Amino acid sequence: MIAATVDRSALETKVKQMYHDVAVNPHGDFHFEMGRAMAERLGYASEDLDRIPVEAIESFAGVGHFFHLANLRPGERVVDLGSGSGMDTFVASLKVGASGRIVGVDMTDAQLEKAERLARSGRFDNVAYRKAYIEDTGLDAGVCDCVISNGVINLAPDKDRVFREAARLLVSGGRLAIADIVADVALPENVVCNPDLWAACIGGAAQHDDYRAAIERAGLRVEVVEDNRHYQFISERAKRATARFGVKSVSILARKP
Repeated sequence: MIAATVDRSALETKVKQMYHDVAVNPHGDFHFEMGRAMAERLGYASEDLDRIPVEAIESFAGVGHFFHLANLRPGERVVDLGSGSGMDTFVASLKVGASGRIVGVDMTDAQLEKAERLARSGRFDNVAYRKAYIEDTGLDAGVCDCVISNGVINLAPDKDRVFREAARLLVSGGRLAIADIVADVALPENVVCNPDLWAACIGGAAQHDDYRAAIERAGLRVEVVEDNRHYQFISERAKRATARFGVKSVSILARKP
């Protein structure tokens, strides 16, 4: 599933700039919501949020909740594709405990710097980060029990590569637990070619059947798909695209046989 018409260089520049701003100025003007109130509405437990860095929560720009699907257990190894300022890595750290291991992968320097600083100050010793693309993490095959991702895969022009990489990282029986943006219909070229709408998690939204097919082409078996009805865009432009094309948030659980 390749978005051949999008200018990938322009897209990467726009995404990096937007998520740099998300890291350094979380109270700025964005197409999407951020922060604790939104996270709790999506399903994050207040007792988990109370135990992780406030700054990570302020820059949380996820689109759904998937930890009930991931069902992380003590000692498990987790890779977060597009880990941002670290909120989901910190929640995962609570679930897997001191004997577990979390690796966050992100391409944006400001996000990585913030997450690493918060991990050090919060004594999240089982969390590490690496600068890489989510479709080419550089990690070893079979390195984790669960791959997680929140609102990031839609930003990748080649989603097939992302899901193949997720499958490569997983052990047999491992899980993919993600939240992402999809659409009821294939988006028109004027939306797909707009870097602003890509960076806003709209332009890269795949038609939901195509998105599921890409997961399955990677050799993963989709087990659960849930609509995240409490997620909403906030800018008028984003709302119009949502209404016109059925852009929405879903959480998905898939497993590697």
